[in-house]
Amino acid sequence: MTTLLVLLLFGAGFAVKILWWVAIAVLVIWLIGFVARPKNSSGRWYRW
Repeated sequence: MTTLLVLLLFGAGFAVKILWWVAIAVLVIWLIGFVARPKNSSGRWYRW
């Protein structure tokens, strides 16, 4: 029983760590797109 709990908590912690890295990567890509947008367009660089 305790082994299952330890594996569950370890898996949850690992998933949260991966989600943090994904969130950081998305933020960096968004910032690069925000800074590198064309100057002649309107304020939005995205389509939606």
